[in-house]
Amino acid sequence: MRRRLLAWSLVVLTAPFAAGAREAPPVGQDPVIEQRMMALAEELRCLVCQNQTLADSHADLAVDLRQEIRELMQKGQSDEQVKRYLVARYGDFVLYRPPLKSSTWLLWFGPAVLLVGGLATLYLVLLRRRRLLAAEPLNEDQEKRALALLSEDEGQPS
Repeated sequence: MRRRLLAWSLVVLTAPFAAGAREAPPVGQDPVIEQRMMALAEELRCLVCQNQTLADSHADLAVDLRQEIRELMQKGQSDEQVKRYLVARYGDFVLYRPPLKSSTWLLWFGPAVLLVGGLATLYLVLLRRRRLLAAEPLNEDQEKRALALLSEDEGQPS
């Protein structure tokens, strides 16, 4: 009885792990092509995940694209030819480091432009604030009124 209980508890405890287990994906037959494919996949973006390289992604599309890269390499295409094929099919977005050209200037220089714009705005705001503080001092009437307002605020509970 005790052995049965122990066996069933082991089955129940290990069942969730077995449900997530899958068969290992097939690896290419040629280790040289596999190494070339993985090196090239490090330079390409997963179209599903978008923040991962094609080599790091486990998405089904990434697996298919890696297989397609293997097949193109087995046909004798160079890394550059494979890249050009993928760019022609999916656009520059597939490249993890897109080239610098007129259509990608905003992508490359946008963050720097935003930083410079933010710093310029901050400088102008601080300059304006300094000028306001350095303006001529209050006259007697304005000072008395300000003191009266401050004393009224102190008397009221907050």
